[in-house]
Amino acid sequence: MFRKILIANRGEIAVRAIRACRELGVRSVAVYSEADRNALHVRLADESVCIGPAEPSRSYLDVPSIMSAAEVSGADAVYPGYGFLAENPKFAEIVSKSGIKFIGPSPQTLELIGDKIRTKEVAAKVGIPLVPGSSGATDLEGALKVASRIGYPVVLKASAGGGGRGIRIVMNEKELREKFQVAVQEAEISFGDGRVFVEKFIINPKHIEFQVLADSRGNVLVLGERECSIQRRHQKLVEEAPSVSVDERRRREIESAVVEFCREIGYEGAGTVEFLMDEDGNFYFMEMNGRVQVEHPVTEMITGVDIVKWQMRIAAGEKLRLGRVRRNGFAIEMRINAEDPDTFLPSPGVVEELVLPGGPGVRVDTHLYQGYSVPPYYDSLLAKIVVWGETREEAIRRGLRVLDELVIRGKGLKTNTEFHRRVLQSREFREGRHHIGFVEEMMV
Repeated sequence: MFRKILIANRGEIAVRAIRACRELGVRSVAVYSEADRNALHVRLADESVCIGPAEPSRSYLDVPSIMSAAEVSGADAVYPGYGFLAENPKFAEIVSKSGIKFIGPSPQTLELIGDKIRTKEVAAKVGIPLVPGSSGATDLEGALKVASRIGYPVVLKASAGGGGRGIRIVMNEKELREKFQVAVQEAEISFGDGRVFVEKFIINPKHIEFQVLADSRGNVLVLGERECSIQRRHQKLVEEAPSVSVDERRRREIESAVVEFCREIGYEGAGTVEFLMDEDGNFYFMEMNGRVQVEHPVTEMITGVDIVKWQMRIAAGEKLRLGRVRRNGFAIEMRINAEDPDTFLPSPGVVEELVLPGGPGVRVDTHLYQGYSVPPYYDSLLAKIVVWGETREEAIRRGLRVLDELVIRGKGLKTNTEFHRRVLQSREFREGRHHIGFVEEMMV
């Protein structure tokens, strides 16, 4: 195991990683911006290094500053978490060439799965169904031909996109002509890669992702699926495991294909292979995310597998303990954000009153404490409230109970707690009939 790990992140995922380090007997190094000087992850880490001003581009995205912190602290590994530099192949390469272990996939693998077109080619090779669309990047004329063949509506996607970014839905030929060049320009500005491809827009699908762990020996362990269909503008808000829409036969089929896919690309570490599932239960490959997901706790709650610790163990060269994973009960995660529950506009402020829920089957991942000032510069995630139940109905009831207990109040600070209550109380969610367009329908 490593001697000292630098956590190249902030917020609740940094706190989560520091706790994993502590339990593994590894020293942790926190990095922080000037805005995060009093953050919880800085207080909990064994050491801390300031890496720059509040702006992410000058701190958490500043590779030279992070590498300087790693060298000064003597860290022998870097844990990236999610977001920021977690899936940046150049960062992974720089870390590795510095003689420090990057806790995640290789730079080559990150580069591959960051290219949606190449990743789809691999998925097709191992027999995973793809959404009908262009075979690769296309120009406007090619996009028009593909759309005419598969029928509208279609989706324009940036080849280098991810995390719900670089997506435009097009309803007809007129819109395609109007939006295509805009999509290309957005892709170039956002990702430095203007390639765009076209896919059939599947109406009211479910978003299903499969959690994997893979070691350096080619062993791949699938920990089951999560459903992430409650989302707004492609950003997830509620996640659960397992999905009530996936039966055991289909689960095993997809898990087998996921194993072949990971072996084909030589994957190492934790990751998720993501699918859309249509109303008839057909699965279509979307992408692979080469990092830990925000929603990983729901899988941990039903399997007992510590995904973050295993990321570190795999990077240190440990072999996975293979065997069929036992899954028990149902878990639901609610992302509590600093935002207006009706408009979803960001709402930072100072935490003046904080009461976190507890009791059986409840987990809270957060970086909040009373008196903490939520900065306006970063993601609005305040806490992840995760509940478990022997049945899905018990998990929902427990979720409603903890929402009643949760108190996060402060000057200028609002949260989306009421939004989550509305979701859990809705008939569509309780009956498992929700889909990725559910939030927009609910907000009308």
